[in-house]
Amino acid sequence: MIAYLDNGATTQPFASVREVMLKTLEEDFGNPSSLHTKGVEAEKYVKEAKEQIAKSLKADPKEIVFTSGGTESNNMALIGGALANQRAGKHIITTGIEHASVHNPLIFLEAMGFEVTYLPVDAKGHIRLPELLETIREDTILVSIMYVNNEIGAVMDIEAIGKAIKEKKPDIVFHVDAIQAYGKYRIYPKRLNIDLLSVSGHKIHGPKGIGFLYIRDKVKIKPIIYGGEQQKGMRSGTENVPGIAGLSQAVKEIYDNHEEKIKGLYELKKYFIEEIEKLPGTTVNGIQGLSIEQTAPHIISVSFEGVRSEVLLHALADKAIYVSSGSACSSSHPAISGTLRGIGVKKELLDSTLRFSLSVLTTKEELDLALEALEELLPILRRYTRH
Repeated sequence: MIAYLDNGATTQPFASVREVMLKTLEEDFGNPSSLHTKGVEAEKYVKEAKEQIAKSLKADPKEIVFTSGGTESNNMALIGGALANQRAGKHIITTGIEHASVHNPLIFLEAMGFEVTYLPVDAKGHIRLPELLETIREDTILVSIMYVNNEIGAVMDIEAIGKAIKEKKPDIVFHVDAIQAYGKYRIYPKRLNIDLLSVSGHKIHGPKGIGFLYIRDKVKIKPIIYGGEQQKGMRSGTENVPGIAGLSQAVKEIYDNHEEKIKGLYELKKYFIEEIEKLPGTTVNGIQGLSIEQTAPHIISVSFEGVRSEVLLHALADKAIYVSSGSACSSSHPAISGTLRGIGVKKELLDSTLRFSLSVLTTKEELDLALEALEELLPILRRYTRH
């Protein structure tokens, strides 16, 4: 038996996702821009997917643009949004704990002459709303804030933030990275005052290499990919029909019986935290003073005193238990997490933290396997740690 507890990095595609993708590869393989029957068959998948996704957001299908995934969606939102609105100003606001796919495009924009303000967070990973409002200026054009933090599962109060931003300066473009939130929450952008929303398929049991950007009608944004004018010129390139079909099916399945799925996730999270806190020298990050339901249902950050995270990660992997030492998107470039620093994790624990992330396919047996392994490994590894 394996325990796959790295669902924040990627999820196993649903069986129904694999089936519909196989059909588009074997039978309905046409180019959706072609005028013949095979092209029309392929175009139908694209059209139906936009409708399925729009329904989940209570949005209009024309507000959905397919991308290659969350990173491209974030780049498109930030770079495209900034370039389209730069005549109104060059000031952007974000937080100090954003994912690299938000942080790095902003560094690029800074090099182009934009000014970025990075808001700090408290010990729970939340920004302070008054501080955000004080930071908004006459030349502020864009605010980008993640819905769920990918490392500690902190949940921003997007509804309050969106309302406050629009009351202070209605023409600000509000972007939300919902890559770890979509599929875990019901997100209705218009109700939340969200203008741009980034989503990735492989975080919700869809395929890799596909995602979408919600662009609220009449919001100005420039394309960052040019070519054959597909998707009304917003994102040129032949549409990834197998990916789009798979994403559509994943959206349909993840939101079917959704409340029951999320209730089950919270029950597993609560059980795992209660059990892991019984192990000596463990600290669960970002939950102090919060109920479990005030955090994301699938992400658990744990620091293990006296053990390096990389060592523990590989020791667990040897037992077929798979976890992460942070964001898998940058795991090939190990660095101390800005998120952990941002919430005030003790210096000696910064390099001793693992992320356990669950999905709707996770079982209690997998959690028990991980807990048993940790109980066995921690004393051994601590014995051999240099002091």
